[in-house]
Amino acid sequence: MRQAPAPLRVRVTDRAQKPRCGLARALSKLGYCSRSQAAELIRAGRVRLNGTVQRNPETPVKRACDRITVDGDNVHTNTRLYWMLNKPRGLVTTASDEKGRATIYRCLPAHLPWLAPVGRLDQASEGLLLLTNDPEWAARITDPETHLPKTYHVQISAIPSLALCHRLQQGIRSGNDDLRANHAHVLRAGKKNGWLEVVLDEGKNRHIRRMLAALDLEVLRLVRVTIGSLQLGSLAKGASRPLTERERKDLDAEVRDSASHESRRATLSR
Repeated sequence: MRQAPAPLRVRVTDRAQKPRCGLARALSKLGYCSRSQAAELIRAGRVRLNGTVQRNPETPVKRACDRITVDGDNVHTNTRLYWMLNKPRGLVTTASDEKGRATIYRCLPAHLPWLAPVGRLDQASEGLLLLTNDPEWAARITDPETHLPKTYHVQISAIPSLALCHRLQQGIRSGNDDLRANHAHVLRAGKKNGWLEVVLDEGKNRHIRRMLAALDLEVLRLVRVTIGSLQLGSLAKGASRPLTERERKDLDAEVRDSASHESRRATLSR
């Protein structure tokens, strides 16, 4: 008598479990180029997914399993890079600008793979800007729940005072936002203008400029000098360099500590 065949076992593989994302986003996350540049490559028919040309930037991809090629070359995850730039005034924080304005990428070495900005500095602002091809790390650094402090030196069109610093710390209503500085103090004062040091632990769009505009004060210069414990230091304007292993680990530790603190505070407030 023939033995009944063993029941068929269906193994759920990692391939079935891995979340999907769009093809353009996958290329960006792999550190190949920006998402908008990836979309252009895809529409031009230069990208293949598992050997098949795809022209839809939103084609689902499982990065851990699917094979992506551009112009016949395999796209692999680049070595993770963590970079800092002293952004000059007048450059926009984007890969390409529809208005043709100069971007921060003119400051980076030509040999670098695609690096995405970690947060932004507006065109008129200067100073410390992070870039990376590690999107998960970037998301942790920019997560508003971490409250990672950022320090700015701000030249204003008036003589700064202790009363102004208190006002910035108390908070100012601008549009639908309540804006405040975590800390502010006078750095130096001249006869017609002066400099403030302002620390934010959150970052709404044009946060400092909007606070000061609400008080009828013009920002003459705005320079970010620290992100967490990371300092701009003596890095020349327009120059860039990789973070040291110690600098990156210190930032990671600050993010973890802040997230843990926020979690404890949320638990206690329930």
